[in-house]
Amino acid sequence: MKISTKGKYGLRAMIDLAVNTDDYCVSITSIAKRQNISEPYLEQLIATLKKAGLVTSTRGAQGGYRLSREPDKISVGEILRALEGNLAPVNCVIEDESNECENSQYCVTKVIWQRIRDSINNVVDGIMLSHLVDDYIEKSKKFKSFDMKGDCC
Repeated sequence: MKISTKGKYGLRAMIDLAVNTDDYCVSITSIAKRQNISEPYLEQLIATLKKAGLVTSTRGAQGGYRLSREPDKISVGEILRALEGNLAPVNCVIEDESNECENSQYCVTKVIWQRIRDSINNVVDGIMLSHLVDDYIEKSKKFKSFDMKGDCC
């Protein structure tokens, strides 16, 4: 499984919202500048995150976006699934879908794909957005010039 730019940039945008939202909303323009993401692409990502109920928007001069819940109530898994879809490594183990192949009953590798799927889900569901915010704050203190610009992966 490989996470696309949608997942990587969307996760960075969510961290940015968590770090930069106090009592006001954050504009797409400011996120795009800080994260070095094109505004049109970021608008698409934010629209997807809004549709998934992870961000809310406010119109007007002081408008923008903010998280719909506190960062400790949003998992990385929710964010990635909203942007990437199901995180199963192969179609035959996508939960809640009947993608059984004709060899399913005697497939010896299916258990491997299920274990990989379950491991991925356990990891991303166990990491909350607040954990990433804490890591960001810690790295900011340690490395004065640290910011989240650029793609590290």
